[in-house]
Amino acid sequence: MDTTALVEGRGLVKAFNGLTAVDQIDFSVMRGECYGFLGPNGAGKTSTIRMIQCVSPPTGGKLIVDGRQAGKDDRKIKEIIGVVPQEDNLDEELTVIDNLRIYAGYFGIPRRKAVKRGMELLDFFQLADRAKARLRSLSGGMRRRLIIARAMLNDPALLILDEPTTGLDPQARHLIWQRIRKLKGRGVTMILTTHYMEEATQLCDRIAIMDKGKILLEGPPGELVASEIQGDVIEFRPDGKGAEQAVLKLEKQGALIEKAGDTFMIYTKYPEMALNTLATEEHHFLLHRKATLEDLFLKATGRKLKEGG
Repeated sequence: MDTTALVEGRGLVKAFNGLTAVDQIDFSVMRGECYGFLGPNGAGKTSTIRMIQCVSPPTGGKLIVDGRQAGKDDRKIKEIIGVVPQEDNLDEELTVIDNLRIYAGYFGIPRRKAVKRGMELLDFFQLADRAKARLRSLSGGMRRRLIIARAMLNDPALLILDEPTTGLDPQARHLIWQRIRKLKGRGVTMILTTHYMEEATQLCDRIAIMDKGKILLEGPPGELVASEIQGDVIEFRPDGKGAEQAVLKLEKQGALIEKAGDTFMIYTKYPEMALNTLATEEHHFLLHRKATLEDLFLKATGRKLKEGG
């Protein structure tokens, strides 16, 4: 992976009618890496992505993409970006290959070259046998792969993946992850937004967790989980009163404790000691497991990823 930045945001701001959606954030996306923006709805992810795509100009700060400044060199920036949108906006009246061929025209790619490039991408995304098929014959997973193939027509320096696997079954999702990892192996730089914690863990070299327009945490997913919360989690839902003393004892043992609704989330390096402390407490629910990115997200924002806000 190249250590130079392809995308840099410094003091980046986006405001709408007095509402600050992105509030002076700093970030860098290195060449060849997959960088993920995570956050609940309303966190500022989409506004950030739209500024990088040059479809919504920054209100303040500076945004540089491949050495060009957003807001000044938008046309040049758009030429080197491929975008996979959340929505399915394929043309239902066209065949699979014609969806690619016509879209290639927006980049000025000649017809013969567009068809050749399109077939190469269909082969890469395991859709070559569907080239002349109508879209109605494609499954949801096939359609998403076609949308990613379309985003690669201009051989972009930066691929933006906005919720690329939302609504897909696990098998289709894993197939797309496999193709995305292959693209990454070819050196394609990617920015990913997702609601799936496993997706971020599987694909992202680094993530930025956003909430209320700010970046709360940034770094490799595994390192963030290890550094920000303890290695094990105990979910504990007490039966009635009397849990306060046990919670205080756990805190004295060095555990970090958060409350999510009626459930205590106990983060600890010493799960056996914590479980012994809770052994005499009556409870509705008790679960011991390893800490995950979802736990880190909940601790950082106080909200689950799919919650609004």
